[in-house]
Amino acid sequence: MPAYKYTLKNGKTTLWYANFYYTDWTGTKKHVCKRGFKTQREAKEYERAFIDQQKNTNDISFSSLVDNYLEDMSHRLKPTTMENKKYIIEGKLIPFFGNLRICDIDTIKVRKWQNELIAYRDENGKPFSQTYLKSVNIQLSALMNYAVAHYNLSSNPCRIAGSIGKKNADEMKIWTQEQYEQFSQAVQKSSMKLAFDILFYTGIRSGELLALTPADILPTKKINISKTYTKLRGEELFLEPKTAKSKRCISIPDFLYDDIMAYISMLYGIEKDDRIFYFTKSTLDKEIKTIAKKAGLPRIRVHDLRHSHASLLIKIGFSAREIADRLGHESVKTTLDTYAHLYPDSDKQLADRLNQFRQSSTPTEEA
Repeated sequence: MPAYKYTLKNGKTTLWYANFYYTDWTGTKKHVCKRGFKTQREAKEYERAFIDQQKNTNDISFSSLVDNYLEDMSHRLKPTTMENKKYIIEGKLIPFFGNLRICDIDTIKVRKWQNELIAYRDENGKPFSQTYLKSVNIQLSALMNYAVAHYNLSSNPCRIAGSIGKKNADEMKIWTQEQYEQFSQAVQKSSMKLAFDILFYTGIRSGELLALTPADILPTKKINISKTYTKLRGEELFLEPKTAKSKRCISIPDFLYDDIMAYISMLYGIEKDDRIFYFTKSTLDKEIKTIAKKAGLPRIRVHDLRHSHASLLIKIGFSAREIADRLGHESVKTTLDTYAHLYPDSDKQLADRLNQFRQSSTPTEEA
């Protein structure tokens, strides 16, 4: 594993470069020459890491596995999903497992890592949320599953180690219609008021809201949801919706349709494919916190308006299937798993219906 010196044209600065051959995944021998290292050690470490990434065996380092995994997934997942993965991996996985070979990551190491996450407290004594613990653990398990599938790892140690955290928060924060109307009346900016009204009375996601154009507001008083908007590292992106079922066309009440059309008519020079709202998700987050506090309402997130809409539909009496279609859930199971706690009387209603069925089907004795 040699490394070589070279001197820049100024004759004063001496640097190192790595120069080596490797065999790629097609079996082709290739040459690599990488310059610009300040020390011989850096040049050799680059070569070592590069060669390690070419392995397809379970003695590959965790860091190299991560590099290969992220490169592979970047062709298959949305940029926002990739950004979330990188954030979790770089912050919570690499510091603990980065220098280990994947074959050396056993259930004991996984559980020690889990215990550190569970025991963590910030400067205010606050632990990680249960949903965050679940997300981080799932990401480690996904990486180890990738190693099982592609790097001859015999089994995923996360499965035996067990899970941590919870999929859903213990308590879902929602506003009733009365609370939302109190909030809406306190919103002074017309654009913000309309945006929040759409979120509450349709249940669409904030990214779907920010991607709306005049062409998406149909004369049939429906909204066509076909894209989502996000801003990633300063770049504006229009992406496919979260799932296939997220592409949908939903009906809206007359008052909301009229408000949307009146607002669009006031936007000078807007084209049919221009965005209706030009603020960001962070602006929505800031506004809902500020206005809720002024209105004396319990604090919720922008995404909780989606949960509030679902709660409203359940209260009105819509079925889980109807709610799933409107929210763009992949299956009714997702809807039931998310909102089962909002059906507090469903079990009693079931028993009452069984009583009624038995009474109606049991023959009466003749006098």
